Amino acid sequence: MMEDLLDFFVIEKLNPDGKKYDKVSRVVARSEKEDLYMLLDVHTEIYPIEEKSRYLVLLTETLNIDGTLISPHDAQVNKPSKEDKFEYVTHGKLYKIEKEGSGADFKLEIYISFGGLQLLLRGSPSSLSRFQLDKNYFMLMRKM
Repeated sequence: MMEDLLDFFVIEKLNPDGKKYDKVSRVVARSEKEDLYMLLDVHTEIYPIEEKSRYLVLLTETLNIDGTLISPHDAQVNKPSKEDKFEYVTHGKLYKIEKEGSGADFKLEIYISFGGLQLLLRGSPSSLSRFQLDKNYFMLMRKM
């Protein structure tokens, strides 16, 4: 069982290369604790995002508070869940892990696809080595 990644991210920029889609924005953010760089596509018609705002982000294998794994299709009937404390929840698969740099500048990049919306996280191996290729993850967000 993987330890969850929980950190605060500050939105630095929206759509750095210009807005390409009506309902989706690309978000550039940095975490406060783990020093992670995040590039994330968000369905902003469903969940609006604001520049300079601070969001709590959780990456986890399961929504169950006790840590037991579930399928994203399992019914969660009146059962306490990690998602109860968040506003935006998405589910996807980690499809690529890349290594970048060397020595003190060595970083890992993980890529997760949430039904076509992409997440790139770049940071130290100590922060990102817990993630595994071809595994499913939930991403949860809440504006602070």
